Amino acid sequence: MIRVLLAEDQGMVREALAALLSLEGDIEVVAQVSRGDEVVAAVTAHQVEVAVLDIEMPGMTGIEAAAALRKAAPGVRIVIATTFGRPGYLRRAMEAGADAFLVKDAPAAELAEAVRRVLRGERVIDPTLAAAALAEGANPLTARERDVLAAAADGALNSEIAARLHLSEGTVRNYLSMAIQKTATRNRAEAVRLAREKGWL
Repeated sequence: MIRVLLAEDQGMVREALAALLSLEGDIEVVAQVSRGDEVVAAVTAHQVEVAVLDIEMPGMTGIEAAAALRKAAPGVRIVIATTFGRPGYLRRAMEAGADAFLVKDAPAAELAEAVRRVLRGERVIDPTLAAAALAEGANPLTARERDVLAAAADGALNSEIAARLHLSEGTVRNYLSMAIQKTATRNRAEAVRLAREKGWL
């Protein structure tokens, strides 16, 4: 039996996925969590072989959880299953160590097959998303520009962002200016919106 963890913050979706996977004769859902920051502990406690992670979760995103899991338990295979089929998410997920990237509107049989395939050492990527990611190109924002833009998303002042990220206000202004320039937008709000749409944040 393949031992699987499901990390998904929406209870009904998580339970439906668990029920569907449990119909497969060779897959057992041994752990379920609703927060990204619970993934590593649950994987360790339940001897999980494949972790199926949503992207948008409280505590830690699925992409951050994938990176943490890759360090803590490098032998565990990681499947990202998300509602948000954004090319930037695909690229970031692969960089974080994910073995598969699927959108949730795919048939349940595809998720089960992805679980089997990653355990065999294969990579599984939604083909439409893969093509879009190649067409989109790389994320133009540096890690620090992403940090500053993410901190600005809730309307924080430059001084608040500076304090939160241990930077000077001038440095924050520079990073925001570069992010606006690279996204070809007019202001920080537009830059945040575009970066989110692309999956860069």
